Amino acid sequence: MTFRLLSVHAHPDDESSKGAATLARYAAEGADVLVATCTGGERGDILNPAMNTPENLADLPAIRRREMAAAAEILGVRQRFLGMTDSGLPAEGSPLPDGCFAALPLSVAAEPLVALIREFRPHVVITYDETGGYPHPDHIRTHEVTLEAFTAAADPDRYPGTGDPWQPQKLYYQATLSRAWFQALHDATLAAGLESAMGEVLSELPTAPPFPITTKIRCEQYFATRDQALLAHRTQVDPAHPFFAHSREIEQKVWPHEDYHLAHPAPRLELEDDLFTGVRL
Repeated sequence: MTFRLLSVHAHPDDESSKGAATLARYAAEGADVLVATCTGGERGDILNPAMNTPENLADLPAIRRREMAAAAEILGVRQRFLGMTDSGLPAEGSPLPDGCFAALPLSVAAEPLVALIREFRPHVVITYDETGGYPHPDHIRTHEVTLEAFTAAADPDRYPGTGDPWQPQKLYYQATLSRAWFQALHDATLAAGLESAMGEVLSELPTAPPFPITTKIRCEQYFATRDQALLAHRTQVDPAHPFFAHSREIEQKVWPHEDYHLAHPAPRLELEDDLFTGVRL
């Protein structure tokens, strides 16, 4: 029997910036890893100046799909788009675009994920906490949709016609790119006599995570894979971004893991080092 892991994200590139080294590690160790991408990122901007051309902007939905395929290949995982439309990031007080992911009724937005869970039958599911990691409407909706699907997929009376019921055994929230991570790298970089680009970021981050860290997955051998997958999203990632400025050798020493919060079932007292701890095959 093979462990199955489903990681649910809002847009192409999110899978490579949040928990990517974990996915690469489990895929390399023989788990069946699937990334579910709720939207196509159609309303995203081009964040890499070298890619910011009128031609690329006009073809952005297709480019982002190609970028997603390249990143999935690098990580060694499978990937599925769920067919929702990117909500964009409307200005405060502005309405959401008609028919976008965040504006759909929850049952409509969740149905493709219910169907995927019943088809793939994951033992473990990963997504964002209720804040979405940051207040993008698609990230918050991804949290809501995943909670709905995690429960509803096991109920034969809900979402008829989407496959046989299946109950995943564990649900995790992402806790990567935390203040503690930035602080540890900042301090270690300065201690090594190097210049740190983390100071400005630290000044903007909350002092504490919204939930406790329950699980730390060692994956330092896959940080290079994570970086390669992230750079495959060429329209979204500028190689000159400060994220790529810190020493990977320092990161491997001071923070060799990616962090998670076990949302279901209730976490144990001891810290986990494996997403599949306690999973029954």
